[in-house]
Amino acid sequence: MLLKYSGISFISGAVNHGFFSGERSLWTAAVGVLLFVLGATMEHRLSDGSDEPQSNLLHTLVLGALLSVGLGFFTGGLQHFPDSPARSSWVVPLGFLISVVAMALNGAFRWKKSSTYYTVIGGVVVSLSSYGAWQWLEQHPEYLGTHAHGSSATIDPSHHDASSGLTGMIVSRSVEISMNDSMRFTPDTLQIQAGETIRFVVRNEGKVPHELVLGTSSDIREHAEAMKKSVSDHHAHAGGISIDLKAGETGELVVHFPQEVVLEMACLVPGHYEAGMRGTVQVARSISTRQPTSAHDHSTHKH
Repeated sequence: MLLKYSGISFISGAVNHGFFSGERSLWTAAVGVLLFVLGATMEHRLSDGSDEPQSNLLHTLVLGALLSVGLGFFTGGLQHFPDSPARSSWVVPLGFLISVVAMALNGAFRWKKSSTYYTVIGGVVVSLSSYGAWQWLEQHPEYLGTHAHGSSATIDPSHHDASSGLTGMIVSRSVEISMNDSMRFTPDTLQIQAGETIRFVVRNEGKVPHELVLGTSSDIREHAEAMKKSVSDHHAHAGGISIDLKAGETGELVVHFPQEVVLEMACLVPGHYEAGMRGTVQVARSISTRQPTSAHDHSTHKH
């Protein structure tokens, strides 16, 4: 029994965070399935020779899988409602429905006419509540899940006055980037020349918080993995620079690119990076430095 319920907990947790934790959830689910199958098999063998009716092993496995998925969807949707209200609005009712189906298939539970009434009423209440919570959160974005970032944009200054502590930046040009709830940056590919200082005008056109993080691919992947294991919503982007925007907000980020490099831009709000919210920043060597300019002799010129 301990193995079975441990397996159910692992599977539920994997389904719970499946939209947000990527590969780690697959391993968690695999461990849960292994534990549950082992426990169910042992229970089935131990029941041989007892006076109690033997349950079918396949039926037990299917029932446990349905219950685990249902509970995972239901509890996971509730837990992540502030982070992804649109998604959770259908995940929670679906989890409720799957859990009820698992209960109906349980031979130890006698389904009655009243059970149907309670199921319909409960399903309507859960669905309406989920939809209402989704709409309410869209009207009150200040209650949506968000997380703070401890690092600010680290830039290579063009002019610095040591006596006053002032830094002056000569901006080469401005680039507009929009973020939306389809988990995309527009544009998602940028071409920049080494030596440029870019003012990024970033707009969050979605209804949930988003962010733009710039860093090397290794830095982004490392921080994305750290976010999956984090129990806190607060984190700093070591090795990268970022801007964090709530729904409807617009912000600016000024960055100097001193040398050629391939960078990645990503949104590391839980689940967004895994959903494909990423892009590429190609910093190429400046045209002026690609070929040395031939010397020009003015000795023969007459003015």
